[in-house]
Amino acid sequence: MAETKVGENIHFWAATDVGKLRDHNEDNFLVDKALNLFVVADGMGGHAAGEIASAIAVKSMRDVVKQNTDLIEAYREGSQIASARDVLTMLEHAVQKACTEIYELAERESEKRGMGTTLSGLLIVNNRGFIAHVGDSRIYLLRGGRVVQLTEDHSLVNELIKRGKMSKEEAEQSPYKNAVTRAVGVYESVEVDTIDFDVLPGDQFLLASDGLHGYLENDEISPILQEGRSVEDIPASFIELANERGGKDNITNIVVRMVDPEGKAAALTQEVNLKIEVIRKMPLFKFLTYKELVRIMNITRVKEVPDGAPVINEGEEGGELFIVLAGSVRVHKGETSIVVLSAGDHFGEMALIDKAPRSASVSSVGVSKLLVISRADFFQIIRNEPPLATKLLWSFLQVLSARLRSTSDELKGARTSTEIEDLTEELFEIDTREVEA
Repeated sequence: MAETKVGENIHFWAATDVGKLRDHNEDNFLVDKALNLFVVADGMGGHAAGEIASAIAVKSMRDVVKQNTDLIEAYREGSQIASARDVLTMLEHAVQKACTEIYELAERESEKRGMGTTLSGLLIVNNRGFIAHVGDSRIYLLRGGRVVQLTEDHSLVNELIKRGKMSKEEAEQSPYKNAVTRAVGVYESVEVDTIDFDVLPGDQFLLASDGLHGYLENDEISPILQEGRSVEDIPASFIELANERGGKDNITNIVVRMVDPEGKAAALTQEVNLKIEVIRKMPLFKFLTYKELVRIMNITRVKEVPDGAPVINEGEEGGELFIVLAGSVRVHKGETSIVVLSAGDHFGEMALIDKAPRSASVSSVGVSKLLVISRADFFQIIRNEPPLATKLLWSFLQVLSARLRSTSDELKGARTSTEIEDLTEELFEIDTREVEA
């Protein structure tokens, strides 16, 4: 187990158990209270090779992060020489180093061939969380009573579910439910998922091997992580639950709690949720999951505009999308007003895909607060996150299609509209009602 840390308002505790059927434990975990680094690794391979792989992974992760404390401190202090992207790159390098070490050991010792491990790591720096993830261990976030799975399982059944070839109910009974599609060390390198996000007072995290989350529903996590319980008691409760339900695998979990001594959690959570809901209401983002919306929110910045100040000017080249978070803005040509936009409305989205001059000016009415997304950041998501990019580009096509049809109707003098079948569910093989839930 790991001790509790109070000095920086982070409390944590961890526990691992062999389970009821296994004769040895191939899981490993790491808690480094100096680095605020938390890692869970679930090893695989015969002759105790899985235990060796997971041990190498957590040690390598810690070593690389510790070697880069200068980078972390520079980011912590707001230095321009260290960005969030640099921290994520460092974590990805740590996973790749672990991957190479495990693979090379297996090449030298034939009885360890094919060994590997999952790895899910969380690094907290100031009010920012950084995740590096490979495999089917998981990291959950509990915020404002809502549980979100921040990582995606790299497993065969998850791929089949995403492609509509298997239901979640069928996946539970599949003999391949433990087959992973990515692991650290099986090959010389591995594709690593990384994400960074805001961490708020009151947030709680659960890092879990599949020996736990295989028995756990999302709606069961919140009651166990309830604020009134001591963090030291929670990991043992999760282990007890998994063993009661079968305990077929090793069980490991780490609970991390961001304490809230100043009582800011409710207000900050409300502010973040407001931003997410405003983004969700845009046609461009309406099919994104909560985790994907968090990713979009990460590339936004807040801009406060004084009364009467211009936001954009007609004729200038645009490079940003604006979403009204609070207050209102006036769209106008010269002094002639076209429309007033208020909270939840957006403008300038075409600037994300072309460099055409702005067709009108926009000025603030009173003091307004805007969320801004730049073309450069938008393009980075398009390049680096194909599943998210596909949803965004499909939404863009729908918006453009609606505008073209509207323009065509206006040119023809038509004032009737035609019901258009929405093909989103067919394209993505998803239930849009589940996305909205």
